[in-house]
Amino acid sequence: MFCGEYVQGTIFPAPNFNPMMDAQVIDGALQGFECNKDLLIDILTQRSNAQRQMIAGTYQSMYGRDLIADLKEQLSSHFKEVMVGLMYPPPSYDAHELWHAMKGAGTDENCLIEILASRTNGEIFQMREAYCLRKEIYKYGNREEGYTDPAMAAQDAMVLWEACQQKTGEHKTMLQMILCNKSYPQLWLIFQEFQTISGQDLVDTISDCYDGYFQELLIAIVRCVQDKPSYFAYKLYRAIHDFGFHNKTVIRILIARSEIDLMTIRKRYKERFGKSLFHDIKSFASGHYKKALLAICAGDVEDY
Repeated sequence: MFCGEYVQGTIFPAPNFNPMMDAQVIDGALQGFECNKDLLIDILTQRSNAQRQMIAGTYQSMYGRDLIADLKEQLSSHFKEVMVGLMYPPPSYDAHELWHAMKGAGTDENCLIEILASRTNGEIFQMREAYCLRKEIYKYGNREEGYTDPAMAAQDAMVLWEACQQKTGEHKTMLQMILCNKSYPQLWLIFQEFQTISGQDLVDTISDCYDGYFQELLIAIVRCVQDKPSYFAYKLYRAIHDFGFHNKTVIRILIARSEIDLMTIRKRYKERFGKSLFHDIKSFASGHYKKALLAICAGDVEDY
């Protein structure tokens, strides 16, 4: 995929957008004994994030209340997580997820790996600023940009090969330095050189040589370089099928990728696993939570 394939999200800016009207409808939906969840889904999943920020600002001006605070108060369970998650600007949402992954009773390494392995320098810089996470994620966001050097790629591929054979602390550091700091185009060349030198796939080699969360981080970086939508399709499939529908992972990926490459992720999911993402969400989730996820997923007729 790396060499220029067009990727597409599932959520786009709504035409004829009227933030004042949306704010009024949302205020009405949140009133009463039972809020109108269908209206919330219809509005918040059919507006871009930038439009949602305008709705939140208009809502604050009109009613003197914070929309996220009102959603948290009126909603519950996983449906609340989806609606509230949609309201955060993307850097704040990533930072919010990282903060909770690091500050809870136990660190959620899967969340940390997924976010830090897949985000660009710019995205990591913005999330650092959003929640002052400079100290916790200072190693990330320093990836080189753009250029390629075939001679250096061959040299780095040899270093990767030696690191997978030797497995000393120094070699692990060198391996991490290459995968975390080299540009995506350069890593693409390095992986091709590695295949030539070793005759092996780098993911298979890392799996054989390392274990635990270090292995998972390295493999996540390699998969994101090779084909980021495929990486997220794999993560979604595991979250749905291997972990008994891991709600946090499904919600996080759908929201975070909705305006970037979720449509492409859906395509990869169907190609690799046979059934559509829409079908699997429909089979495992329920109620308005299911409706919200499916609205973000933006299913087609053939997905039913």
